[in-house]
Amino acid sequence: MVKNLDELVLYLKENNLHISFAESLTGGLAAATLVNISGASNVLNESLVTYAPEAKMKYLKVKKETLDKYTVVSTEVASEMAEGLHELTGADICLSTTGVAGPSSDGINPVGKVCFGFYIKGKIETKEMHFGNIGRNEVRLKSVEYLFEELYKLL
Repeated sequence: MVKNLDELVLYLKENNLHISFAESLTGGLAAATLVNISGASNVLNESLVTYAPEAKMKYLKVKKETLDKYTVVSTEVASEMAEGLHELTGADICLSTTGVAGPSSDGINPVGKVCFGFYIKGKIETKEMHFGNIGRNEVRLKSVEYLFEELYKLL
């Protein structure tokens, strides 16, 4: 089992796997966190920050119907983001984040609600977390920590 980012990069490299990120509320923080690790260039080719719903539709092929029915902060959107990223990049592992960092809510989803998509070698899983109104940057940091912790478990 992979336990930290150094081990993750080594695992991906040894298994000839590539990873990409589709980030909304984390705004590139997950990719930047991985890039802090030596050897990341061997496993990370490209990632996207798709902050606006229009960007999610344009680049990741998230369906307008999905956005309208479930809202942008949903496991359904996180799933379509991860799958769309795979179609765009061909990466073996595609991770997505979408949520509300705060300080205010969108009126539908509470501050601190974050949805994650995990596309791993053809299989998609989603997760939802509620971090609460702990501060904008803290929600983003907790989201990245959770994203990698769940990835370690799934690998």
